[in-house]
Amino acid sequence: MIKYLLWDVDGTLLDFLTAERHSLKNTFRYFGLGDCSDEKCRQYSAINLKYWQRLERGEVTKEQVLVGRFREFLELNGITHISARDFCKKYEDGLSDVITYIDNSPELLKRLSHTYKQYIVTNGALNVQTKKLAKSGFDDVVDGVFISDRVGYEKPRREFFDYVFNAIGSPDPAEVLIIGDSLTSDMAGGISCGIHTCWYNPDALPKPDNIDYTISNLWEINNILA
Repeated sequence: MIKYLLWDVDGTLLDFLTAERHSLKNTFRYFGLGDCSDEKCRQYSAINLKYWQRLERGEVTKEQVLVGRFREFLELNGITHISARDFCKKYEDGLSDVITYIDNSPELLKRLSHTYKQYIVTNGALNVQTKKLAKSGFDDVVDGVFISDRVGYEKPRREFFDYVFNAIGSPDPAEVLIIGDSLTSDMAGGISCGIHTCWYNPDALPKPDNIDYTISNLWEINNILA
């Protein structure tokens, strides 16, 4: 029986792409770069994803992700007079300006809190995620928050999940379910430590055989838990 729910944040509980686009456009305006087109937003989003996936594979450090993604993006667009570090700081400052919930996630977590222990597990930067979670109200609903910068390891590293398990009382893995949108982070991490996995898959992509469940709407989790 499932007793513990581990929730990813960006792309699962919160619409990260909307926040990303909003902050990127505002950062362009702040530095006097004019309008950041939707095409440029998509270009940056692809670069950002690539860097985070490299982090998950242990190929780069978090610092190299945060600065490197913008160094590559700015160079591709011929922007040489602004440092990637300064651009990153302004961008991150604005990531929590827009909070867009996926599938009315606060109400779902509130209802589930009467029956299950719930925890946030996220790889986001500490300063960004701390502000975002406080503003979203999830801090008041879940039983704990685990941010990789504070844990010292990133998902899908086994050390990240070992830290979480130790902190929540070493539950039986059979009683734990992780819900997230990333195959390479959330699902891979869940598989490595032997817990149940639920892939949030709104685009209805084919489900890999090694994943237990897939949902296209967060409220479908109730069918799994039943």
